[in-house]
Amino acid sequence: MGRERIRVLTLIDTLRSAGGAERIAATTTAGLDPTRFERWICATRPTKGPLVDSMRESGVRVVALERKSSLDLRAWWSLVRLLRRERIDVLHAHGHSSNAWGVLVGRLARVPVIVCHEHTWSYSGDRLRMLVDRELIARGSDAFVAVSREDRRRMHELEGIEEARTRLVANGIPPLPPGDPKRVRGELEAGTDAVVVGAVTVLRPQKALHVLIEAVSLLRPRDAEVILAIAGSGPDYPRLRSLAGPSVRFLGNRSDVPDVLAAYDVAALSSDFEGSPLGVMEYMAAERAIVATRVGGVPDLIEDGVHGLLVPPRDPTALAAAIDTLVDDAALRRRLGAAAGVRQRAEFTIETTVRRLESLYEELLERKRGRS
Repeated sequence: MGRERIRVLTLIDTLRSAGGAERIAATTTAGLDPTRFERWICATRPTKGPLVDSMRESGVRVVALERKSSLDLRAWWSLVRLLRRERIDVLHAHGHSSNAWGVLVGRLARVPVIVCHEHTWSYSGDRLRMLVDRELIARGSDAFVAVSREDRRRMHELEGIEEARTRLVANGIPPLPPGDPKRVRGELEAGTDAVVVGAVTVLRPQKALHVLIEAVSLLRPRDAEVILAIAGSGPDYPRLRSLAGPSVRFLGNRSDVPDVLAAYDVAALSSDFEGSPLGVMEYMAAERAIVATRVGGVPDLIEDGVHGLLVPPRDPTALAAAIDTLVDDAALRRRLGAAAGVRQRAEFTIETTVRRLESLYEELLERKRGRS
């Protein structure tokens, strides 16, 4: 008789958006070996959309908790009953709210293994959140996952979380299909000699796209036209639109990201903070020359001068200087892009991330079973 599959339930606030945490929760759950793992995912708020559809197509059992608020105890109790009824072995929560509630409902349901996953550090100085991280999430879970070395360091040094309770599991992405730049460059009205600097991102304050817009306005005069293209949507759009000069193009939400990336000569990230950014991994997979701020897990992905150029955050002058260097040197762009592609395919694939999580689940469950 074969060994019974391990029942894993992923808990996340929503699957409605395509942010990094949502994408990682969805792709890692779907990627678990179905011969060894029974796969569940629970979104705590009402959820519909492409991520949900793709999960169901992958054979993942999708549950919508449909809580009305964070304190909707009836909804949380329904999750406790589900965990007990289905005899879930591993509860893997993503994001601060789901981490905190995941520990509480997981312990009530007597789930053997609870894994909590933090995707970025954006709350330096928030004492209540740090207290919840240390006293509830870290102590109540069997492993607290960080996605970058910097985030793990902060867990230890700033939050006082014991090193033995944390694990480092970097993000990864699925293979990126090859793109065709012609149509998008035509849309941008980019001539043969034009250099396109671009970003694919959510337009929100964290991404500091106003710094990127200012940096492009500071570029040295040259014969070749430089175009800044920004693909994505979000709450910062009106402000960014008001700051944009004639060289800036907004592309909106795109379903043709490989083509968009192929149209870029330089791919930029100007964020104030990041975890293990999937956008940078996609830039790497597309073999674009990358300029990025040295924040969070970005240095884990990009070695300065080898896979791209790194600059301090909130420094448009430094960002402009790095962009100037790449605009003027096509050979350097090709070299950095090729090296970035090699590194992404070797180290930052979704398969690698999934295998690490599978090993973590099995290790923790074996340890718990050994104690009982």
